[in-house]
Amino acid sequence: MSATADATEFSLESLGRVPLQGRSKASLERMLATARTLMLERGNEDFTLQEVSSRGKVSIGSIYLRFENKDSLVRAVLYQATQTLAEQEDAMLAELAASCATLQEFVPRYVEAYAEVLRHNAPLLRLTMMRAEHDPPISLLGKRTANNAEAKAVAAFMAYRGDFAVPDPEVCAKAAHHIIFATLARELSLGSSSESVTNYDWNVLKRELARMCAAYFQAS
Repeated sequence: MSATADATEFSLESLGRVPLQGRSKASLERMLATARTLMLERGNEDFTLQEVSSRGKVSIGSIYLRFENKDSLVRAVLYQATQTLAEQEDAMLAELAASCATLQEFVPRYVEAYAEVLRHNAPLLRLTMMRAEHDPPISLLGKRTANNAEAKAVAAFMAYRGDFAVPDPEVCAKAAHHIIFATLARELSLGSSSESVTNYDWNVLKRELARMCAAYFQAS
């Protein structure tokens, strides 16, 4: 994939040759899973394709048959990570929509659930953000993922439009999402150095963040 490629073209198929047969698909999944495991173990991309070959029990030739180089394999892992994140966000929002009758119910449960989705995905999100600093396609993918997450969150808040006291609920919903994400991301050291982590009690942070947003939505 070229550095100037549009993010809308970003898919597993655009990053490598996706097989149709079962055995070849299993081999591809081992490549991706092994690379992902190595990245998570080390907290970086410092692995070799030979390690993927040995640990994943796939030949070097098979790897090069599917991916042009290591960069393509790393990008495929990170693409899968953003897809997993999006799927978990969708499941979270669907569950909350089905179980929360009011905005007052929704806000604290949303902060709690979204915080845990981010925490669960933080290791690969951190690597995605690190690579985005020097890899334009991953940067575009990251922006697309963030924009989609914002749109889904705002739509979820707006389902309770009648419970807002503010004159422009959509503007406030968008601002709230930015505040929630930025606060949680900083504590999870996403897109910043580990020195940004404050060691503030995670449960207290979620509780107070929800209280602040709830009060903000009721400000007239």
